[in-house]
Amino acid sequence: MDDLSAHRPALSGVDQSSVLLLAPLLAEADPPRHVPRPPGPTGAPGPDGLCGFQWMAEHVPAFRVPGRRVHVLTSPDHFYQTMKARIKTARRRVVMASLYLGTGQLEQELVDCMEEALLRSQENLKVSILLDYTRGSRGRTNSRTMLLPLLRRFFSQMRVSLYHTPDLRGLLRLLVPQRFNETIGVQHIKVYLFDDSIIISGANLSDSYFTNRQDRYVLLENCSEVADFFSDLVDAVGDVSLQLQPDDSVTTMEGAVHPYHGDRQAFSAAARKRIMEVVNRAHVRQQLLEGGADDDTVVFPLVQMKPLGIQIDEQVTQRLLTDAGPDAAVFLTSGYFNLTQPYMRMVLGAGAGARFRILTAAPEVNGFFGAKGVAGAIPAAYTLIARQFYGQVCLQGQQGRVHLHEYHRSQWTFHAKGLWYYLQGQDRPCLTLIGSPNFGYRSVHRDLEAQVAIVTENAALQIQLQEEQQALYQQASEVSVATFERPERRVKLWVKLLTPLIKNFF
Repeated sequence: MDDLSAHRPALSGVDQSSVLLLAPLLAEADPPRHVPRPPGPTGAPGPDGLCGFQWMAEHVPAFRVPGRRVHVLTSPDHFYQTMKARIKTARRRVVMASLYLGTGQLEQELVDCMEEALLRSQENLKVSILLDYTRGSRGRTNSRTMLLPLLRRFFSQMRVSLYHTPDLRGLLRLLVPQRFNETIGVQHIKVYLFDDSIIISGANLSDSYFTNRQDRYVLLENCSEVADFFSDLVDAVGDVSLQLQPDDSVTTMEGAVHPYHGDRQAFSAAARKRIMEVVNRAHVRQQLLEGGADDDTVVFPLVQMKPLGIQIDEQVTQRLLTDAGPDAAVFLTSGYFNLTQPYMRMVLGAGAGARFRILTAAPEVNGFFGAKGVAGAIPAAYTLIARQFYGQVCLQGQQGRVHLHEYHRSQWTFHAKGLWYYLQGQDRPCLTLIGSPNFGYRSVHRDLEAQVAIVTENAALQIQLQEEQQALYQQASEVSVATFERPERRVKLWVKLLTPLIKNFF
């Protein structure tokens, strides 16, 4: 739900009543406790060392890269300018996966960069764009209308795929209002790829993400195997998505099951098969390859698509949280604090004694702050969830081990998500998670998500990651009992009553 705040609309009385239509999807927010987890480190193949995280190589592809080719981008503008420059110089492929493309001047400049690259390439360049159908089709001017002129001019070189969740179908699809339908599930992967270089991020292609919306971004420079994997992954999701045509209609690929007219189980099974082919093929290939002498860093791609029966990221994240060793430090951040019940239990019950510092948005830097109608109450709902979590921390006497922080920055909003892992006795992190998941119910159960676990023994890269983590936390203050006692933190009764019903959707 993180990006529904763009162009914040007022929700009418009709919109509010639409919650009733979602009763079939108001499932228990606490999934089964016994989720299968990846195999342990005993006998695990893959690169040696890896700070004790070599067990990931048994479960997912392990891409060995030199740490000097991994760069942390430091600001929204750095992210935006890097994308523009890379698009302009791309020779073979540009692959962009995002929730949506905005409709402002900055977004138009990105489209113009694509046009310039396509014109220069003399038909050698291929452009593939994957967006969410519901978010990308919202309003008269939208992601589709932004891309149609380019698609019409370069149809043989360009593909625009619009993923439609199979859960939005039938009466639900007809009756849920346009601005509310994306709560059912969206394409949420954020991957920006230019030839053999790739940016992994949580940021969308919209003006606020290029100016004053704090996110995270990592550039992997000339890492062809990682780029190939994510290009193949976007292709696979694109193959089960609707294809935008030059007349603004959409069609399915030949032989594909329609996401909402076709059989729900048949669509999910076919989509899972197509996507897992990419993961499994890369997994087998990487196990056969030897790393180079300077390959001191490993990139593990983690995919989560629960509507399609894929839950790799969930399993790996649970293992990381459960196995955090004595005196390890875990810094976890999410723009929207709504941890799943299993994640929350693992943080609060970390038997090994790891220290957790969790960073989330203060109400005034939440993307919904100041919105009209029901949307304006969303920051209060997150405040309620944070207060309940902090209450559990205090009740269990975990204040010395689990700390909650809030990000503050005037005229900015906060959207950063991910994790930094410091081993016992280490001053710098050796692992980070970065990508689209927010660690909440939506990320685990409703949306298509992807992130990477980067494990590194490269000192310079560890310093970059440490500086990134510290820069975010320096803009934060730690939560205490007094935080929730302030008058502006009082949560209205109707918000308290509604939050348990709707927390599965954000």
